[in-house]
Amino acid sequence: MPAPLHAPEFRGREWDYLKDCLDAGWVSSVGGYVDRIERDLERFTGVRHAVAVSNGTAALEVCFRLAGVEPGDEVLAPTLTFIATINAITYRGATPHFVDAEERTLGVDPARLDAYLQSTAKIEDGVCVNTRTGRPIRALTIVHVFGHPADVDGLAEVAARWRLALVEDAAEALGSRWKGRHMGGFGRLAALSFNGNKIVTTGGGGAVLTDDPELARRAKHLTTTAKVPHRWAFEHDEVGWNYRMPNLNAALGCAQLERLPDMMARKAALAERYRRAFDGMDGVRLLEPRDGAEVNHWLNALILDRPDRAARDAVLEALNEAGYQARPLWTLMHRLPMYADGPRDALRMAEGLEDRVINLPSSAALAD
Repeated sequence: MPAPLHAPEFRGREWDYLKDCLDAGWVSSVGGYVDRIERDLERFTGVRHAVAVSNGTAALEVCFRLAGVEPGDEVLAPTLTFIATINAITYRGATPHFVDAEERTLGVDPARLDAYLQSTAKIEDGVCVNTRTGRPIRALTIVHVFGHPADVDGLAEVAARWRLALVEDAAEALGSRWKGRHMGGFGRLAALSFNGNKIVTTGGGGAVLTDDPELARRAKHLTTTAKVPHRWAFEHDEVGWNYRMPNLNAALGCAQLERLPDMMARKAALAERYRRAFDGMDGVRLLEPRDGAEVNHWLNALILDRPDRAARDAVLEALNEAGYQARPLWTLMHRLPMYADGPRDALRMAEGLEDRVINLPSSAALAD
């Protein structure tokens, strides 16, 4: 396909670092590149602690556990997201509780969320409780869709008012900032993804971000099978996961991070080409950063002026037939059979956006 949606590229020192791992024999979840990618992420994001893990879904599951989400709880989450966000809640034995989006960012709408909670929840003994189900609502997770920062200021206020742990799904937002602050630095915990289609890839990988040193220590301990440090004995003190990032994957990521500023500059140039191409065109606009946001332009998105699935699908069919890999939004989470009966707000904006959004090819190489 001449124009894939988002293809990785390897123009830096990827081969050198991978060969270094192979020559040294350090290919598993211990090695210098694992330590290095964590330090590199800390420097780049400004968040104090990064813990490298096997994928973004694992990072989210760790975040929810450390945020105090337990079986029987509910977690407020957008219906407009990739399924990993919601599956990670389910892995904790908790119930995703779907909330609506806003058009300007595609993220959770803070005003709508606050109004919904006033009709659905109460604070009881310092805990937010769903008055309809009687279950605790333990956390709010927000997603920075396609790299566009959600309204973190408004959402942080809502989370504080309703005693909710704020967890950022920043899987798509490496390089994006709000008022100069990197995404993933606004909640107690955040997750990054380095899947093959992300702006930086480790093949498969992710990271937990937090400013809290104790949460970082817990994240590293739990993702290393909860192994108690010892020179030669294998002892474990709780149920953990084998979620640490292998050194091979980390080596790939270190090389990718070295080129991230260049990648972002080229992707910004591509976004500007799209902006000029669609500027003034009737019936459609490009999703653009709001004032105060720096966006990594992971995926460029067209938004039709009105919901029209037939028009959306006609554009998608024509583009893909011509070799340009375009796609619609993910199927909304509350429409999936395993989540269809879950608690939710009226999701009118998200349901309208589902028939209006088209992702365009966004590989950095298209700017060359």
